[in-house]
Amino acid sequence: MDMEKLVVIINGNGGVGKDTLCEFAAEKYEVRNVSAITPIKKIASQYGWQGEKDAKSRKFLADLKQIFIEYNDLPFHYLMEEYQKFLDSSAQILFVHIREGEEIDKLKQAVEIPCITLLVRRNSGLTSWGNASDDNVEQYQYDYVYVNDKTLTEAKADFWSFLEKILTEECSRKDRQG
Repeated sequence: MDMEKLVVIINGNGGVGKDTLCEFAAEKYEVRNVSAITPIKKIASQYGWQGEKDAKSRKFLADLKQIFIEYNDLPFHYLMEEYQKFLDSSAQILFVHIREGEEIDKLKQAVEIPCITLLVRRNSGLTSWGNASDDNVEQYQYDYVYVNDKTLTEAKADFWSFLEKILTEECSRKDRQG
């Protein structure tokens, strides 16, 4: 399938398999995978955070991200730089990990190519982390929802099929809009 570029804003609670699904997509498509928290993690690691993914660390990163959003919109500017690199590359899909609904909307309005939102769910795992960024993941109205409840082997083919449907829908939507 000859496809144009697509931005997929991906979200879901911690541990639902977002990165694994992005890796699966990269086996079939040329993919870039970026996260709004990346510049925040870089700053945090310079001052003591060592990569922990526990509730305390997740709250720390979420709070620090919010401070930078309010101060100079660092996460958004970082994502726009990554979006430009994507446009200049041969990659077909840009997966962008963003937690907060307002930040999702900000990026959706800024990109000038097809952009969809995707929530990944799994019926296990922690759903309350004690910070608004993680705890409000389900409060956004996503374009698509993928339930990641299969084995790794089954999930790969299933997610490829799911992505293929999205790409077909987005291409036909673009054709209808002219």
